[in-house]
Amino acid sequence: MDILYLLVPLSVVLVFFILAGLWWAIDRGQFEDIESEGERILREP
Repeated sequence: MDILYLLVPLSVVLVFFILAGLWWAIDRGQFEDIESEGERILREP
């Protein structure tokens, strides 16, 4: 039961880091043009 006092706050901090990383990726435009990246790989020699 004592381990929950460590794991619950640690998981909340991990969720905040994941959300911050997702927000950063969306803010930087990582998901703007997904289709052209797949086509670029096929077109390059």
